[in-house]
Amino acid sequence: MNGNKKNTSMVRAYLSRLNRAPDAMACVKGSSEYSCINGTVKFYQIKSGVLILSEVFGLPTSNEVCSDKIFAFHIHSGSCCSGNEDDPFADAGTHYNPEHCEHPYHAGDLPPFFGNDGYAFSLFLTDRFTVSEIIGKTVIIHSNPDDFKTQPSGNAGEKIACGEIKSFNKR
Repeated sequence: MNGNKKNTSMVRAYLSRLNRAPDAMACVKGSSEYSCINGTVKFYQIKSGVLILSEVFGLPTSNEVCSDKIFAFHIHSGSCCSGNEDDPFADAGTHYNPEHCEHPYHAGDLPPFFGNDGYAFSLFLTDRFTVSEIIGKTVIIHSNPDDFKTQPSGNAGEKIACGEIKSFNKR
């Protein structure tokens, strides 16, 4: 019973932190082929790690039964969302991986987005990095789910949306 009270108290503390401004934020935009995608990823530094709150709209959908879209979601090491004709977000770089771990143990490997009629909402806690370590990096949404085994990036498919992680000015 004491463990449940402690867990409930932790959850309340996490949720109350979300009522304040984030420590960093990325505004996500789709590539020209996926121009409907937009959203935000907010980062909150707390004692036990980083709370990440994501809300994304305009994701591709599927009309087939048992094939709802799942999208890989990663922090990449590059600092901008520019690219070229072959890869609109080539300058986002590779997965953020300061410890040179195997995939899926990169610091930037995050839980996937589960599409819900083109919308995704996610809230989770990670201790793989601090907010200050990822400011200036990018977040990427990929077209496929991460298989959590293929090296180096989980066979996640093309980069369909990107956002630059910036410090959030608290006023």
